[in-house]
Amino acid sequence: MSETSQTQGSDVKFWPVMIALFCGAFLTVLSTSTINVAVPVLIEHFHSDLSTIQWALTGFLLATGTTAPICGYLGERFSYKRLYLGSLIGFTLFSLLCAVAWNDWSLVAFRTMQGACNGLVMPATMTIIFQVVPKPRQPIALSLWSLSSMLGPAIGPTLAGWLMEYSWHWMFLMNVPIGLLSIILTQRLVPYYRLNVPKKFDLPGLITCVAGSLSLLIAFSKGNAWGWGSGKTLGLLIFGAVMVVLFFVRELRTDVPLLYVRVFQNKRYNISLIILCIITLSLYSGTYLTPLFLQNVLLASPLDAGLILLPASIAMALMTPLAGRLYSKIGPTVLLTTGILFIALGTWMMAQLTPETSKSYVMLWMIVRNIGIALSFTPAQTSAMEEIPRNVSGYASSITNWLRNVVGSFAIAMFTSMLGARETSHSAELALQQAGDAKSIALHSFTLSMNDVYLLATFIALAGIPVCFFIRKKRQAHNLPTQALKA
Repeated sequence: MSETSQTQGSDVKFWPVMIALFCGAFLTVLSTSTINVAVPVLIEHFHSDLSTIQWALTGFLLATGTTAPICGYLGERFSYKRLYLGSLIGFTLFSLLCAVAWNDWSLVAFRTMQGACNGLVMPATMTIIFQVVPKPRQPIALSLWSLSSMLGPAIGPTLAGWLMEYSWHWMFLMNVPIGLLSIILTQRLVPYYRLNVPKKFDLPGLITCVAGSLSLLIAFSKGNAWGWGSGKTLGLLIFGAVMVVLFFVRELRTDVPLLYVRVFQNKRYNISLIILCIITLSLYSGTYLTPLFLQNVLLASPLDAGLILLPASIAMALMTPLAGRLYSKIGPTVLLTTGILFIALGTWMMAQLTPETSKSYVMLWMIVRNIGIALSFTPAQTSAMEEIPRNVSGYASSITNWLRNVVGSFAIAMFTSMLGARETSHSAELALQQAGDAKSIALHSFTLSMNDVYLLATFIALAGIPVCFFIRKKRQAHNLPTQALKA
């Protein structure tokens, strides 16, 4: 089917389109983080155990990571508007089913299907931006899109803590009216746009991609529980790596690839992906570790922990659109380096925690971190995509979001593993020194292990600064070979 008359140009209504994309993207990302604080409640309600309920989180993440790579094919086959619309419908339906789950495994099943729909939303919305929004307005559009993807994890703990005061069902039921609104707005406001229709489906590519993604994500998610040196973990890591290599070899040789991996010919795209991975690691270090410190050491309730983190979320919300506007004026390098310096400073100060640390101290340095994330995330996304031709932008966004899911899973696994290992080490040292009773030793060892992980996160952030200087001023888009993608 040929491209319709509703394409990229001045006739596109910017704000209606962005409202439709923002609502759906925010909804799906929000659901990633709200369930975390509900795990104890779900265990009690279903008379289950932690190992079972954790699959409601792990299954969601695995499904998200495995469907993201096929977004490029589905978007080209059915159009990204229809893909986005179908994903929203599925996400809303499975949210309702999660709310009425009758046992723990039904919740896991519905939550996994919700994750499968979730994995298609973010790459679809990013692609719509680069296909239908005029180029001069793409930086501000992407900053609004980035805001939706960052606000979800940021305000998730606050919202979830408040909902827990009533019932866990509301964590899923709240998705229904927002989802219906997003569906209506998308159908009415987002223009239809399609350049190419794939001639056939790359089944071997799908098999190797899904097998590789699943193996790596399971290894990263369960590595801490199984042990990073265990046969299961190492076996999955090796098998996953082999499958990913076979996938890339397949995609380079086939005439109709599942993912157009030749976008890696663009050096700017590759460098921007490295920076995005570093920012993602930094983002998860704060959203994952800080609530643990607030609840386990400062004894804050889930709602109080969310409220302490709320000012940082507001700061990020205010700075993200500003970063989009500044990008057009000063380019990516200054914004990226400034943002990463803010992230590193805030993370370094969070590595100085003690059991006597005040809540205002945590609030202040989380604000600094989130300002840095807001300043750097949008420029990294924009610089990665702005040289990619529109007819392969869907494949590039699919790769970007797939990689972010893998890195996010790795970050949680890595930080969890290090936190447990360092806590054991510090406990043994403090006990040997007779540094207090058992409760005091447990409190201090947990805090010291938090500091160790934050210190690692600081070095990870600082490693991104030299990389920023390799992103030069915008050039004309590369003429990537696209014969295989033509209808």
